[in-house]
Amino acid sequence: MSARSDRLPVVLLHGWPVTEEHWRHLLPLLDQAGFTTVPITLPGLGAKPDQRPSFRKADLAHWLRDVLARRGITRFALIGHDWGATVAVFLAAELASAVTALVVEEEILPGIDIDIPAPGRDHYPTWHGPFNRAAGLAERLVPGREAAYYGVFLQQSAGPAGLDPATMRSYVNAYSARGVLEAGLGYYRTRSDDLGDVQALVTNQVATPVLAIGGRFALGSAVADGVRPIARDVTSLVLDDSGHYPLEQEPEPAGRAVVQFLRRHSSTTAARGR
Repeated sequence: MSARSDRLPVVLLHGWPVTEEHWRHLLPLLDQAGFTTVPITLPGLGAKPDQRPSFRKADLAHWLRDVLARRGITRFALIGHDWGATVAVFLAAELASAVTALVVEEEILPGIDIDIPAPGRDHYPTWHGPFNRAAGLAERLVPGREAAYYGVFLQQSAGPAGLDPATMRSYVNAYSARGVLEAGLGYYRTRSDDLGDVQALVTNQVATPVLAIGGRFALGSAVADGVRPIARDVTSLVLDDSGHYPLEQEPEPAGRAVVQFLRRHSSTTAARGR
């Protein structure tokens, strides 16, 4: 991509256990609104990485910074879902003068102690974090049972509305490929490093404006509550019929809010320092 393009790039980072298909409704809306979409898959999220990287989120933000620099992308907005949002927050903190706006979809960063409000606390599964962090456990139990493992998490985390069945199958298939399980687990097993890195964000807050999107049947308002300790300017949006995937489950209102937010902050980086 040319750095001289007059269309602001929007970098999109999906989370676990989904793929770039998560953005299928949002991409055309962003294109129609005059943005250039740059979906990027972080190492191991639905595809086996070429080499084993560090899964520490601050390190992944550095990896992403270098990828964007090689593409000539020097000023952009960020949208992150789940783990993709944690990486996006770290990159926005590092490149405050380059990032015009940040959208955090359904994520609470490691070490931010926020209660999930009802009805999300009765629907969103919390078993997957401890399970994925337990050394050797998932490696023994998941192989050959990927449809159950990923399928149950996707079904539970989506809440009553569920996910499109074909898309859900595509997610399960992507994460069933050789090498993907181990890479995905790596995101959960860097928690001790991530905790320290997130605590540093509490001290040195993110200046980039943030739109925090939650699904009422998942993290809900806890997304915004979890961002406020680390960011100065946070706008909250809770989608009433969504679980962990608002941009899939309620694409029109969620997408409209994202476009409006990105437009509002498309030229506000000059006064912000790093």
